[in-house]
Amino acid sequence: MAALYSNENYPLGIVEQLRALGHDVLTSREAGNADRGVPDEEVLAFATAQGRAVITHNRKHFFRLHTATGGQHAGIVACTFDPDEARQAGRVHAALGAFRDGLEGKVIRVYRPG
Repeated sequence: MAALYSNENYPLGIVEQLRALGHDVLTSREAGNADRGVPDEEVLAFATAQGRAVITHNRKHFFRLHTATGGQHAGIVACTFDPDEARQAGRVHAALGAFRDGLEGKVIRVYRPG
């Protein structure tokens, strides 16, 4: 299962469901980084130092950071918003299952069905 760091904008309900599916998810609040306006660059650096992939709805910024860092990070899981938290958790879980060799340097895109 994946070690993840949820960006401040990522819903706690999905975090809890991912944990129930066996993923190790640390929230920004649990890490003491909530409500501080931490820049995305620092979010990615913190997650990487912890050996965790960032999970976020802030896709465009993290896609740019992936390019800017040359993929030198522990992974980025970028999701489109879905009000159905159980459905999104299931899609994230399925997407992560495809990366058994690890998430380091990878960008995983999880889109809401159209």
